[in-house]
Amino acid sequence: MIQNTFLHLPHIGQTKEQRLWQQGVRTWNDFLRTESIHGIADAKKAFLDLHVKHSQQALFDGNSTHFCVLPSVEQWRLWSEFKDEACFIDIETNYRNDITVLGISDGTHVWQFVREHNLDPREVKRVLTQFKVLVTFNGASFDLPIIRRYFNEVLPDVPHIDLRHAGARAGLTGGLKRIEHELGIARADNLQGVSGADALKLWHAYRSTGNKKFLNILLEYNAEDIVNLRPLADIVYARLHEKTSKVLKEPSP
Repeated sequence: MIQNTFLHLPHIGQTKEQRLWQQGVRTWNDFLRTESIHGIADAKKAFLDLHVKHSQQALFDGNSTHFCVLPSVEQWRLWSEFKDEACFIDIETNYRNDITVLGISDGTHVWQFVREHNLDPREVKRVLTQFKVLVTFNGASFDLPIIRRYFNEVLPDVPHIDLRHAGARAGLTGGLKRIEHELGIARADNLQGVSGADALKLWHAYRSTGNKKFLNILLEYNAEDIVNLRPLADIVYARLHEKTSKVLKEPSP
């Protein structure tokens, strides 16, 4: 999907991108092969050709940072090319919005950093710098701003796919647990019905009693929040790709 994308080019918005598609300019190669494009002056076309070539090289090099200029709502288009180098992030907080658990997963392995135990910004940064795309659920509004406030310069300069907003465009609305239930993404029996509000209570119970049973349940809950984002990302991408492909194939009016 990213090679059908022109939104990261200077002065190309959604309307102009769709006009390119309608003219049969549906890929970067199409753009470079087409000498003259309606609506783009020849001098500007030469300028945009350079940007397209830079994008091709960036994709070949695996340089996801090049595509950070994509509108945030369209960064889902990078999923297919970078999904094997993506990480999933979720935090838990206390009643003051301090981070209690910061979980990171590549879809298989899970790293968890716990307040007053191992919540070390250097280690968090070391793990995050392995990845080329960040994936969250509602992270644009919650997780990432809190991480930035809590730890300066821990998050890498790479694209961010927020599955709450991308999912809504794919017809998946509501909270993460509701969407998981709708899609048949299962959680462990002992975590059925556990919510974000319960995560706050679990941390408070752990800090009040010192009983690690509460912390272990919180860590299980956090781990499922991030591991379950991988199949959700696949589903959201497939739906949005299908939806966008229909627009790609529409003839010029």
